[in-house]
Amino acid sequence: MTYGPARLLPGENIRITTNPDTEPFWEAARDGRLTACQCGNCGAFRMPPSPYCPECQSTKKEWPTLPGTATVFSFAICNKNPSTGEDYVYVPIVVDLDGAPGARLNANLTGCDADYVKIGMQVQVEWTPIADGWVLPNFRKVPA
Repeated sequence: MTYGPARLLPGENIRITTNPDTEPFWEAARDGRLTACQCGNCGAFRMPPSPYCPECQSTKKEWPTLPGTATVFSFAICNKNPSTGEDYVYVPIVVDLDGAPGARLNANLTGCDADYVKIGMQVQVEWTPIADGWVLPNFRKVPA
């Protein structure tokens, strides 16, 4: 089966809900910065962020800015818009974030034919405006 170019789901269908553990990530995204939660005690990264470090149980958190590159860890190819049921090729991915060992992020792939997505592919963050003034990190294939 041939899929064609990966597209993003319409931004007006996406809503962001923050809490004290996730708000620093989303605020940095509004500034065009990709971050990950890092323990302020032992230095372990964790995404998604949580109140306690899984390594040392510390509540201290830092949010370093990352380079914005990543490696595809896992992906799926979807053929239908989940909201409307229309034919719509999109590719949700899980990426390993460069500069944050052990941190993974769920996102969407764009700018690439879905037939050529593969695990280990290098990707670069790009920012997509969505509803309510938020910005969503998506990833695009790094040119060879």
